[in-house]
Amino acid sequence: MVTGMATGVDDSYVLIEGPWTHRFVTANGTRFHAVEAGAGPLVLFLHGFPEFWWAWHKVLPAVAGAGYRAVAVDLRGYGASDKPPRGYDGYTMAGDIAGLIRGLGERSATLVGAGYGGMVAWTAAAFHPRLVRRLVVVGAAHPLRMRAAVVVDPRGQLSAAAPVLRFQIPRYEHVLTRDDAALVEEFLRRWSGAGWAGSGEFPDYAAKCRQAMQIPQAAFCALETYRWAFRSVLRLRGYRFVRLMQQPLVTPTLQLHGERDTAVLPRTALGSGRYVIAGYEWRLLDGIGHFPHVESPELVVSEILRWAKPG
Repeated sequence: MVTGMATGVDDSYVLIEGPWTHRFVTANGTRFHAVEAGAGPLVLFLHGFPEFWWAWHKVLPAVAGAGYRAVAVDLRGYGASDKPPRGYDGYTMAGDIAGLIRGLGERSATLVGAGYGGMVAWTAAAFHPRLVRRLVVVGAAHPLRMRAAVVVDPRGQLSAAAPVLRFQIPRYEHVLTRDDAALVEEFLRRWSGAGWAGSGEFPDYAAKCRQAMQIPQAAFCALETYRWAFRSVLRLRGYRFVRLMQQPLVTPTLQLHGERDTAVLPRTALGSGRYVIAGYEWRLLDGIGHFPHVESPELVVSEILRWAKPG
């Protein structure tokens, strides 16, 4: 158990009641916690770091109410999903998403990913194009664009990525969960727009994310995704990953990015369009930071519904 963990925090903490149904779906050899509302074409939501499925609590009912089957999941290692010691590489996590779409009984989905979930969404669309009907990326650069920016923009994206670089330190999960995961709240505040960070909604949202990160093994698993991203650079599997990701996306892609995002700089994310040969749109959101889905959920909902609409 991680030192400093709040007593009594377990998977049941994230089973928050609301206008949705909690269920578990087995996919890619792992059990995932999913939150579902509505009926119709599937829209699958992937949260980022340091969040969990609650990232979509305002978006989910609105999308469901518009005639879609809206499903938000806890990614591998988060919330009430399984927390295996391995499987946090790009290949496996893309396979998780493909397995979830099939496990939900669907042939394809509109995929919406935020932050690290957006990176997973880019990868899933590249590796499993037939399963991803439409793609909406929120606050995330294409993985290859991010890798390049860290190298060529030392005063910009490399500096912005400094907190993530510290995740490479062994046992850093103990730092992440120290003082009831106070660092989680610091990340949320640092990376969001000033308007939302100073709002009355922020403390409750931050408290929920702090608690969820204190579920046993969640912090370790969350950091493993970032550790693989850096470790893989010098390994054969990482080289193969880059080669596969260089294949252009054939999925229509909408990219939403906060103009005040200090985690993934807008100039980093902007270059992602070069990897898409299908329909592609970029929209920069004024005054918004790294978390548009909670900073301006109404705007994000309207964009998702516009993009997911058939035809």
